[in-house]
Amino acid sequence: MPLPDLIEIVPLDKPVRAEITVPGSKSITNRALILAALVEGKTTLRGALWSEDTQVMTEGLRTLGFTVHVEVDPEEFCNRTITVAGQGGKIPNAGTLEKPLELFIGNAGTAARFLTALVCLGRGIYRLRGVERMHERPQEALFDALRELGYCIDSVNNKLPVLVHGSGPKPGATCCVSIAESSQFASALVLCAPVGGWQVKVVGENAEESAYFELTKHLIVAFPAWKGQVWVEPDASSESYFWAADAIQDFQFGKSNQIRPAAKHVSGLQIDGRFKDLLPLDRPELKRQISRATQLGDSIMTAIVLAPCARESIKFTDLGRLRLQECERVLALKTELIRCGAKVVEEGNTLTVHPSKLHGAEIETYNDHRMAMCFAILGLKVPGIKIKNPACVKKTFPNFFQKLASPPSNGLGVAILDALTRRKLGVDELFAD
Repeated sequence: MPLPDLIEIVPLDKPVRAEITVPGSKSITNRALILAALVEGKTTLRGALWSEDTQVMTEGLRTLGFTVHVEVDPEEFCNRTITVAGQGGKIPNAGTLEKPLELFIGNAGTAARFLTALVCLGRGIYRLRGVERMHERPQEALFDALRELGYCIDSVNNKLPVLVHGSGPKPGATCCVSIAESSQFASALVLCAPVGGWQVKVVGENAEESAYFELTKHLIVAFPAWKGQVWVEPDASSESYFWAADAIQDFQFGKSNQIRPAAKHVSGLQIDGRFKDLLPLDRPELKRQISRATQLGDSIMTAIVLAPCARESIKFTDLGRLRLQECERVLALKTELIRCGAKVVEEGNTLTVHPSKLHGAEIETYNDHRMAMCFAILGLKVPGIKIKNPACVKKTFPNFFQKLASPPSNGLGVAILDALTRRKLGVDELFAD
């Protein structure tokens, strides 16, 4: 049974103690899938995230002719063990100019960028397209770098949809790529560079994006040493919701360190692993300012939604990248927090959030998984928070609402209602499919 179009989160009425398992990292899973396809022989990813974004990548590889075997993970429902039979740099399938090989990438930024670079190594014509929002997101820096390497990239506006003319490796080819808008452009190129024989120069380096690019470089170096066995660690951005739930519980009941994600295979490479170290958000040593450029990645959204509950005003800076993602996230966060009664001031790419008395509201999620999850956590404290289109969490965390509703200690025991009928939803009704 699908999730209702509108659900209501009932606030916690007493403290809970829980240790929550979180699905695997999307960033690591999709990078490892590309690396696995490019080596010779089988690679097994354990603890790999199984969500809309990683399914898009998996289906893309299958469409390209790779054998990909997927098995259930007994420890986490939204993880899988994925085995990829690599072809040593060959791309098995290709299309023609008359009938390009079609790849649908939804709104998965990593799949869009990584597969565009990958199919250049094939020999044929490939067409990549996605949903409307994906067709609005930036691609030009990647397309220009691939053209500089000698590939033909056809796009009417340097965005998707795009027609890629794969012409195989080009040893010695060089390119320059800017990561001013997204580090995924550089990651796409360096993942494929060893097979392509490319020399990639990265410009526009900044601390905001370097954490994700550093993750890519680490995986490339470490991959051979893993000898075909990759352990994907839990997603740190997803963990932030449960650290935030613990902070909410502290605000309500004076009980902290009661809710935490289950730590497993933690490398410290994910920038959002720093989220817990910033709690409480208004500690004096933080100077009441948090930067997307140096301190957090996507989990800064969680911090922004939590901020009205703090005792002091907090300024969130360097948010420009958020405007280019699944939705215009700066505007979305400001709009929905104000809808809940928060005082939020936008100046350039900065949001200042002031302590506020909040009330319930219907939250527009803009088909953005992180908007849905952030505001659901706020609903643990604020009565009347209703989430529109909650199924959008399937992008990275399909069983998120099940984690909220499952009994402690594997969940928070939260009551979630069908907002139209006021019926309490069972845990089995809360999976985002």
